[in-house]
Formats: sequence, C-alpha cells, structure tokens
Amino acid sequence: MSDLPPAIFLMGPTAAGKTALALALHDALPVEIISVDSSQVYRGMDIGTAKPTRDELARAPHRLIDIRDPRQTYSAANFCTDALGEMQDITRAGKIPLLIGGSMFYFRALEFGLSDLPSADPDIRTRLGEEAATHGWSTLHRRLQEIDPVSAARIHPNDAQRIQRALEIHELTGQSPSALGAEKRNHSFPYRVTKIALWPLDRTLLHRRIASRFLAMLEQGFVDEVEQLTRLDGLSLTMPSMRAVGYRQIWEYLIKVVNYSEMTEQAIAATRQFAKRQITWLRSYPGVRAFDSADTLPEKECREYLRQTAHL
Repeated sequence: MSDLPPAIFLMGPTAAGKTALALALHDALPVEIISVDSSQVYRGMDIGTAKPTRDELARAPHRLIDIRDPRQTYSAANFCTDALGEMQDITRAGKIPLLIGGSMFYFRALEFGLSDLPSADPDIRTRLGEEAATHGWSTLHRRLQEIDPVSAARIHPNDAQRIQRALEIHELTGQSPSALGAEKRNHSFPYRVTKIALWPLDRTLLHRRIASRFLAMLEQGFVDEVEQLTRLDGLSLTMPSMRAVGYRQIWEYLIKVVNYSEMTEQAIAATRQFAKRQITWLRSYPGVRAFDSADTLPEKECREYLRQTAHL
C-alpha cells in the first residue's frame, strides 16, 4: 500500500460544508478536485445541486461537473471509469486527487468495485412504483427486457418486487443485473486513500442548514432553473437526472400537482431524508475519520490529519 500514489476522499451529507472545505484544502495543499456527485454531472442543474459557483470553479476547478445532458444517463460504472482517468491525469501531473461529494455509492464503487449488488435506493424505488402505478408493471417488464433479456426471462411480468429491484440495479450501476450478479471481479483500487467525512453531529443544526439552504436556492432562481429544464424535449420526471432532491418537487409545483408551500415542505423533508441516508452510509464506511462542522469549518484539524496520514 505504501507504494501506491495517495488520494483523498472528502465525504459528507448535503449542507455539511464540503465545498468550502475542499476550496480551503485546494488553497493549502497540492491537490486537484474531482466531483463525486451524481447530479452535478448534468448541465443546467446548477442551483439545486449546489454546484460550485463560477468564482469557486475559477479558484479551484472541479472535474466531472457538467459532463452530461440531463436527458442522458450516468451510472456508477460511468463514474468509476471517468474518475480513475481523471485521477491518473492528476497523479501524472504530480498532484494528489481530492474527491469530494455526497454520492456515497460512487465512492464505494470506486474503492471496492461493483461486483456486489448495490443496496436499495428509496428514491429510485418510489419513482419506479409511481411509474408502475401509471403504466403497469408489464410496461416496466418490457423495459427490463430491453436492458437485460436474461433477467427478464427469469422474472414474471407481474413480479413487481423483482422487476423493481432489477431496474434499480441497472440505474445504480449502469450494468445489467444478470451480468453484474455473475461477475467475479478481483477489484484493486490503485491508490492509497485517506478518507475524511464532514457533517454537523448536531442533527437539529443540520436540519436548520438544509431548510435555510433550500430557501436560499429558491431566492436564487431554483424554480426558474427547473422551468427551463421542463422545456427540454424528451426530459421527464422518469429520467435519472430528475432524481436529484428538489427537482421533482418543483416540477410537480410547476404542473400544479402541489402548491408552493407544499413543494417547499416536501423538498426540505426529502432533503433531510437524503442527508439521513448519506450519514447512514458514512457510519458504515470503513476507515473514515469524521470531523464535526457544527460551528466552524475544521480546516486546520483536517489539514493536520491529512499531513499525518497522507504525508502531505
């Protein structure tokens, strides 16, 4: 392990202060930043994904931002390929990759591989259930036939649970469930990684930050951003890009499914649930050093820890 090049993972739930810490580390250490965010890959989704501002990107460029049209798909398998390429480029330039984000499954897939089937994703399951309620499970079974004929042949068109799980696996990994389940991959991550996590240990404080940040996004034009997206031919609420928290709720507000107050409450509640799932992932992630971002950004503590463990 000591012969491998170093890399840093900076993880944490939404609204924890990850971007501010990444910028500070970029100023102080020989690192280059790679975004680990399944929503920030999409162009035109800036406010609602808390994408770094133009000034922040000028100060510290982030790789793997704005690399997909929101009508396209982007999977963990795509991310692993892209991230490893960017990491190699950074290492060849004599710098250290700093991977920052809240897409915990992407981190795990990159470090440990995709041979294990992913855990359930409540957001995907809810959306697939809503699609089935509208179009029927037979329609979703036909979709499964297109992406994975082997699994579709084994699963009855009325077996809602297995159809849902197979489509969920495909969305999370970008691979067919049959191929992924049969894979016996000896995954080797070619970096010596130091993992740090940032979140306010006071859950009440995190909830307040989530609420205030969403209200700030609304003031910045989040509704207008989603309205522009609704005008894209072919984009719908069934697309993976629209799984991003807040986008579905605002879209439903724009088509008058909910009113403004309901949209705001539902989006804040969904963001809280999302942060809870992120923290659950973090608590089970091996080798992570957690820092509390309750009152002030623990920049000095993080730098000292990285110097000691990553020998920066």
